[in-house]
This record gives sequence, C-alpha cells and structure tokens, in this order.
Amino acid sequence: MSRRWLNERKNDPYYRWAQEQGYRSRAAFKLKQLDERFHFLREGKKVLDIGAAPGGWLQVSSEAVGEDGLVVGVDLNPIEPLGLPNVETIEGDILDDETQTKIKRALNGKIDVVISDIAQNVSGNWDLDQYRQIELAEMSLNIASRLLKKNGWFIVKVFQGSEYESYMKRVRTLFRKVKVVKPKASRKASAEIYVVAQQKK
Repeated sequence: MSRRWLNERKNDPYYRWAQEQGYRSRAAFKLKQLDERFHFLREGKKVLDIGAAPGGWLQVSSEAVGEDGLVVGVDLNPIEPLGLPNVETIEGDILDDETQTKIKRALNGKIDVVISDIAQNVSGNWDLDQYRQIELAEMSLNIASRLLKKNGWFIVKVFQGSEYESYMKRVRTLFRKVKVVKPKASRKASAEIYVVAQQKK
C-alpha cells in the first residue's frame, strides 16, 4: 500500500466514521445516502446483497429491515460472521445454479430489494474496467429480473462508458422508474455511479 493511499484514507471522513460506528467499510455510507433519498430499505423487507464482502452494506440493510426482515449476502469470498440474527451469508458464485438455489431457500420466495456494489479490481485501463463493471452489473440485473417481486427495487454500481447506454436501456425495459445518482460518499475521483431502479414490471 502506498503512503499516498494511506494518507488519503486517514483523511477520509467516511473511513473515519465507518471505524467509529463499527461499519466494515466506508461504502456503508453510500448505501445509507441512497436509502435516505429513495427509501427502498424498509421494515420487514427481504434483501439480496450481491458482492456483499466485507459486509458494510449487510450491516446497513440489517438495521433498516429490522428483526422482521431478512438480508442475504452473497460473495465469492468468505464474509466474517456479523452476529446479526437477520443476516445470512452465502459463499459462492452468484451465477451458479447451486448458489441461486441456496439464495431462494434462504429467502423463501421472491425478494423485495436487490443491491449490488460488486466490483473487480481496477486495472487502470478505462475501457477494460468499464466493460468489466458493466458485465458485473448485467449479471446483477439478470439475477434481479428472476428473483425480484413485482414492484421490487434494484440498486447497482456502474461506470459510464461505451456500454452504459445499452445497459440502461435494458434496465428501463424491466423497471418503470430509473434514476442515476452519485452519493456524496463516493470519492470525487471515482467514475462510479449508482442506478436506482424501482417498480419492477
């Protein structure tokens, strides 16, 4: 890790607040800010978190849905236990039939909200990074189209680039309302934006 990166993290208020409030990542505040604006995380809802490690979005979702709700997090990497009774984690590839069967079993029916902050390591090649991110967003959209209830919500991270518009067309064919936003917690230098789609058709 470079000294510059360490200094940036040290001076990052969201990193500091995450430490103080017990969140596993600064990304928790991105989800908080999105939910404060759109109110998709509510008491008693069932939520699927794709690419859930290390668990910051799981923690925020758990708080929002309460004891009558359920949050299932899926990641290729193991997620350290959170000790939250309304959270279940699954280690596996979201594209595998076995993993999808585990998700369906855990959530026992259709899902209210699918959230996806999944990302690959940035290579520095913008075209390649954007293409890979859209691939991940497409994968998340496919899962959402199969598992979401009618009128459900879908929140996903994307990068703008050559494939962005065609991806957004696909999102709009599945959802009645679609917004694109950048939470304040996203770093200014980051190309990430979030698609917030509601009312699945």
